[in-house]
Amino acid sequence: MKAAVVHGANDIRLEEAPLPVPEDGDIVVRVRASGICATDVKTLLGQGLPKNLPTILGHEVAGEVSALGKGVQGIAAGDRVTVYPIAVCGECDYCLHGRHNLCRREFGLAHGIDGGFAEYVRIPRQIIDAEGVIKIPAELPFELAALAEPLSCGLAALRVNRVQPGDTVVVVGAGPMGMIHLLLSKWRGARVIIIEKTPGRREFAAGLGADTVIDPQALDPREEVMKLTAGEGAEAVITSLSDPRVIEASLPLVKKGGVFNIFGGPPAGSLISIDARRVHYQELTITGSFASTPQDFREAVRLISSQEIDAGRLITDRFTLDSILDAIERARSLKMIKGIVVVGG
Repeated sequence: MKAAVVHGANDIRLEEAPLPVPEDGDIVVRVRASGICATDVKTLLGQGLPKNLPTILGHEVAGEVSALGKGVQGIAAGDRVTVYPIAVCGECDYCLHGRHNLCRREFGLAHGIDGGFAEYVRIPRQIIDAEGVIKIPAELPFELAALAEPLSCGLAALRVNRVQPGDTVVVVGAGPMGMIHLLLSKWRGARVIIIEKTPGRREFAAGLGADTVIDPQALDPREEVMKLTAGEGAEAVITSLSDPRVIEASLPLVKKGGVFNIFGGPPAGSLISIDARRVHYQELTITGSFASTPQDFREAVRLISSQEIDAGRLITDRFTLDSILDAIERARSLKMIKGIVVVGG
């Protein structure tokens, strides 16, 4: 099969790879669409390269079931599916408390096993056992189904951030996940302020429904947010980027009693300074959001299928496996919001 194989930092090659074979309890999915995540780009730049190389990236996958391992029930060849990418044990304390994304024995697509930048991908039994293979209706395009994984991460953050109708939410960074936070916060009934330095992304955010878009290179974000909130700050501030300097500078934007969410994954060893007195006396919640749970994923599929969330508005670029290098370069240069690799016809 054809696959985009990572050999190291800045080294991805289109190659022939062995066709995956399902073990007992596994399935194989013919990939029809695979989303390009910021994590994929960071990995290619050398930030958190997998230990075992070469490997295949891509964890936002939708396609058709092509093969079944022994013992698989409730799934048939030809089923149209989208896939929760984390293989969880279902038995550790985190899994038993519904926090599968923190599973002690987790692995997953592009994280321990090959991912979906290929014509076929093996889905291990642990994902199936967690009810992470979701059948999708015939009318739902594969490229929209592939957006369930990033949308589920936004839903997990929405829950942690306790966003309510009428709240003000500040999203720092208008990349693909920042735009998902925008869509979900508006869906929840919040007012959304976007802070973004790239002109094209500011324009995209405005078109997607942001109430206010701030250029941090032209205006002081804190002054502007305070003007817009009568000097109070925002109920929730989400840093949807990884620069620790920007994360630290964004903390003063949060309202007394509010939530400050570090969503974008900072590099290892990132440190920020906080005003501990303010955290104490204003009862601020400082938290992080990482990935999602199978329940979040199923809700994301529902929201996309029902069109409660118009996720297709996020897709700005489409590629094939043959043009995967162009896709990675456009993502790295911030020339696209959300790219999808379309595989097959």
